[in-house]
Amino acid sequence: MRLLLAPMEGLLDEVLRAMVTRLARYDYAVTEFARVSGTLLPDRFFRRIAPELDHASRTAAGTPVRVQILGSDPGCMADNAARLARLAPAGVDLNFGCPAPTVNRHRGGAVLLDEPELLHRIAAAVAAALPAGVPLTAKMRLGVADPGRACECAQALAEGGATALVVHARTRQQGYRPPAHWEWVARVAQAVRVPVVANGEVWTAADWVRCRAVSGVADVMLGRGAVADPFLAGRIRDGRLDPPDVAERAREWQALLPVLGEFSVRVQRKVEARHAPGRIKQWLHLLARSYPQARHLFAAIRGLRTLAEVEVMLGRHGVPLPGAHSPAPACAA
Repeated sequence: MRLLLAPMEGLLDEVLRAMVTRLARYDYAVTEFARVSGTLLPDRFFRRIAPELDHASRTAAGTPVRVQILGSDPGCMADNAARLARLAPAGVDLNFGCPAPTVNRHRGGAVLLDEPELLHRIAAAVAAALPAGVPLTAKMRLGVADPGRACECAQALAEGGATALVVHARTRQQGYRPPAHWEWVARVAQAVRVPVVANGEVWTAADWVRCRAVSGVADVMLGRGAVADPFLAGRIRDGRLDPPDVAERAREWQALLPVLGEFSVRVQRKVEARHAPGRIKQWLHLLARSYPQARHLFAAIRGLRTLAEVEVMLGRHGVPLPGAHSPAPACAA
């Protein structure tokens, strides 16, 4: 069984990635996508979305980090993958899962799932450009409007050189609306000879058990479920599949408090002060699914506008804010 941490644009950046991988062990994480659109991206661009590249392509907790690229031109994707490979990423991942209309209008992400021949050419070009030892994987959805070509797309990617596939078990049109159609993951897994990882709607250990039973695969990539419950991956890995009781949730919340404090401090170092409250609220809003304490804290800061006001309320709820003004490296845990 492998547990992977998903790429989530606008949410799971290097700051939150460092926090989440500290609280549970993942086999690897994938970055937000680097958009490839006709130019050769400079090294600094890849380092911006993956500062871990300067730290052996690992988070401070030791989780390997693969860099995801998105685009539709095979040659340009290959050229950028070759440049990225010079920075020694833990792997390169191809994005055929993003459902965002802006991305799709510019022929990126899930919209390409109507063109399995193009998927094959992209995968083959990138695979040929990567040196031995840099694994190539791909993340896909079931299709654009329906899953009728899901197996064909998966075969195109695998035959092109992807050594593993993550399948988000919804189409582009379905977005993130439940349910996830894990039965299609099973069909894809039967159609290809590379490992297949299930993704979508795994919020609890019980969800993972059902996903494994329906999909027939044990490997899972966690996204929103990992952010809402940072200890979920640890429970799955340890076989603790019963729902946490109140006492366990309370212990987890106490362990989360200093991590929330460091997250707040690091967010302040990355973004302008006016944007920091939004990032803090974003994580707390998801944590509120699992922790009543997070729900109360989110309610307390939801209407606050300034960072100073948010920090005061965090302190009142037991969140320490150590070293708020001291420098720290980008990948410090």
